[in-house]
Amino acid sequence: MRVRARLFTQVALGAALAILAAAFAQAATAVPGQDEMNIVDQPGYQPSPEEEQLTGAYEKQEVFFRSTEAPGTIIIDTKDRFLYLVQPNSRALRYGIGVGRDGFQWSGLQKISRKLEWPDWRPPPEMIERQPYLPRFMAGGPGNPLGARAMYLGGTVYRIHGTNQPQTIGHAVSSGCFRLVNDDVIDLYDRVPVGTKVIIKQAVAL
Repeated sequence: MRVRARLFTQVALGAALAILAAAFAQAATAVPGQDEMNIVDQPGYQPSPEEEQLTGAYEKQEVFFRSTEAPGTIIIDTKDRFLYLVQPNSRALRYGIGVGRDGFQWSGLQKISRKLEWPDWRPPPEMIERQPYLPRFMAGGPGNPLGARAMYLGGTVYRIHGTNQPQTIGHAVSSGCFRLVNDDVIDLYDRVPVGTKVIIKQAVAL
């Protein structure tokens, strides 16, 4: 009986390890921008510097980017979760972003209408309906879900902003806004003025 029980335990452990290995393999080969993250907002959470350090495709980097748009234009690729700041000579600065979850993704042409450092956060009624525990107001600062900077898009409710959830970069998680880690949103904020053209696309052809 003991031998049979030990054999059963070994088989179960082996099956569990196989499942874990498959999960890690799937994560390693995941295509950027193909998954939706089911995560709630975490007002007050302050990520560590290590958590905010992106690596791989979503790390800020200069890339080849052919475009007819003028340097200084922002082009957002919601499908692959990238924001491009067009540079001269077929180059762009590419930032990893988080985008709207299914049903909250959109496309269009906007301009940056306002910029704020350490913006206050007022969750819209739709967000409070989904997450009734959220505060109705949170002053700007570390731990604020809008992060260190916000750039408002035209007269819409949408923004390009920072985040206190760096693990959401590369995922579909927001209510339609575009989020960057704080270092990246500060860098972008310092590079673009009010009036900057912003093009939101479902896919960008390089």
